[in-house]
Amino acid sequence: MLNQIEIDTVCLSPTAVQAVRDLLTQRNLDESYALRVYVAGRTCSGLQYGMSLDNKPGETDMAFETDGIKVLVDNISFQYMRGSIINFVDNGRGKGFAIENPNVLPACDCNGGGCSS
Repeated sequence: MLNQIEIDTVCLSPTAVQAVRDLLTQRNLDESYALRVYVAGRTCSGLQYGMSLDNKPGETDMAFETDGIKVLVDNISFQYMRGSIINFVDNGRGKGFAIENPNVLPACDCNGGGCSS
């Protein structure tokens, strides 16, 4: 069960922290940059997320930090992302960031065939 602090944050897994550090180094960006995460839309398969590196937080942004890496989430996206964990996966299907969002139920496919187990 998540405690109140975890529910009120958006945090990074250790693999995501390292992936963001690597991106900042590759792009020659300093520690003023954060990973901005936002809800970009909704489809029949769930929420779609966007991410960027940003060093200009907005007045209504929520700011979080995990192991020295900052995360920015606008206040509207935070309503949908509260308690989420951002992970970085590298497997046979590819590599990239994945969001574990406790506010979203597992989604079905878009072809009307329903969920398969």
